[in-house]
Amino acid sequence: MSHLRQGNYDIRCEWGIHEIHALRDTSDCIIIIDVLSFTTTVDVALSRSAIVFPFAGKNNVAATFAQQKNAILAHKRAMSPHEFSLSPSSLQRLPVNSRVVLPSPNGSTLSTATEKTLTLAGCLRNARAVAEYAQSQGKRISIIPAGERFIYSDTDTALRPSLEDWIGAGAIITYLNGTLSLEAQTAKLVFEHHKSDLHQILHHCVSGVELSQNGYTEDIQLASQLNISEHVPVLVDGAYQSNA
Repeated sequence: MSHLRQGNYDIRCEWGIHEIHALRDTSDCIIIIDVLSFTTTVDVALSRSAIVFPFAGKNNVAATFAQQKNAILAHKRAMSPHEFSLSPSSLQRLPVNSRVVLPSPNGSTLSTATEKTLTLAGCLRNARAVAEYAQSQGKRISIIPAGERFIYSDTDTALRPSLEDWIGAGAIITYLNGTLSLEAQTAKLVFEHHKSDLHQILHHCVSGVELSQNGYTEDIQLASQLNISEHVPVLVDGAYQSNA
């Protein structure tokens, strides 16, 4: 379906896993955006010199996968606050040079769908660094905001486009050169409109309100910091490693 590939543009922006399937064969690089969870958590882990294995399988086999990788298994946010989890703040105390398995229905699922295409994990914290690295690898770059993915059953899922990922995509697009699809142009405009007040925007968007109500305001603070990280999470042999 050629209309899903956004034609002849260098910089394309589309939501979710179906668009990865549509864009990966015509992309030099795919950048996955999951600001209030996965990709911010990856950046925090890499700041601790960790490597991160995205895991998209069922939760009941995640522990086995972690054992196979000789890695720490991160849990859902709802688990004990003393455990490592999808909460970025929990990984600030990760032991240096750890190996971490990070299950996620959004970022991990997208990461494992890109096949052989160069894959990066982008967020607000590393927007400039990720854009510059992607640009050095080729001109056709696809930005994939994750949105919120709800899993009702093995055959029933739903995607809710999320403002924080739209803003994160726009932040990275701001630092990219090349022709922009209309979707990429719009994401850039959304970021430029909100960039002066990122913390308040992320705090008051739907996903941010949910995190605040559950006691994860520190995660919002970490996720809303712009260009404080030089780590570029590159997916190599099934794990995100820093190119910094």
